[in-house]
Amino acid sequence: MMDLNLSAAPTDADLIKDTTEATFMADVVEASQTVPVIVDFWAPWCGPCKTLGPQLEEAVRAAKGAVKMVKVNVDEAQMIAGQLQIQSIPTVYAFFKGQPVDGFQGAVPQSEIKAFIDRVVKAAGGEAPGDTLDEAVAAAEEMLTEGAATDAAQTFAAILGEDANHAGAYGGMVRAHIAMGELDQAEAILNGAPAEISNSPELEAAHAQLELARQAESAGPQDELRSAVEASPDDHQARFDLALALHAGGDVDGAVAELLELFRRDREWNEGAAKTQLFTIFDALKPNDPVVLNGRRKLSSMIFA
Repeated sequence: MMDLNLSAAPTDADLIKDTTEATFMADVVEASQTVPVIVDFWAPWCGPCKTLGPQLEEAVRAAKGAVKMVKVNVDEAQMIAGQLQIQSIPTVYAFFKGQPVDGFQGAVPQSEIKAFIDRVVKAAGGEAPGDTLDEAVAAAEEMLTEGAATDAAQTFAAILGEDANHAGAYGGMVRAHIAMGELDQAEAILNGAPAEISNSPELEAAHAQLELARQAESAGPQDELRSAVEASPDDHQARFDLALALHAGGDVDGAVAELLELFRRDREWNEGAAKTQLFTIFDALKPNDPVVLNGRRKLSSMIFA
């Protein structure tokens, strides 16, 4: 299994502190020699500061030690505010190696705060936590592709320990259990997904793969089904079952071809089952997969013919 080196997150006391004019040099200038320090200039009477401050703290915590944060009450640190030419608040500066390297004024959306933190981390030669986790997900996906489903599941679990809402890792965990044949466990994980990511493309794909795996458990013998279709080309149930059997056997192209033929012959059969099954197969694959691109193009040509 890949060693993610995912250590315990630093405490708030390590990451976030209030400073004064007397401690500014130590808390900001000296501390920023080794790690970037985000400085939030605020005041108790400033409304936007009350919104921005907690958002900044949340983003700093999410960076897990890649940056630190210092809060400066400008009413109590007017000399520092004057030296840095703070003309309005909230104002945020990022210090590295004792010098301001980035900053912004006013309340901004959480997405812009995260982008700011990521810029600062990268400017200091570090790596944003999201980049590290995404690389770990890619490594776990490679394990899954190579058949090491158990190692992949362990890696996905470690990633989720760092970010419980990482949709890529969550979907990967479901697919790893599908690959191990643990469909009930995969379904339980999928049903327990956090609400924030339950409708993400990654979980939609995992749901489609689980549905296909369930179908594969009851798929009939390919040879018998193919013979039935050849003997009676309008036996739609036999053709549909043949598509399921082909997919269960790993012949995704063959399954799509049979479903397209079924749709061509009777698109309304069994409440549009052929189209529904095609979309399930497409959803389980990556959007740029040739099977998806070709299949959607052929299906569209039939629908709009």
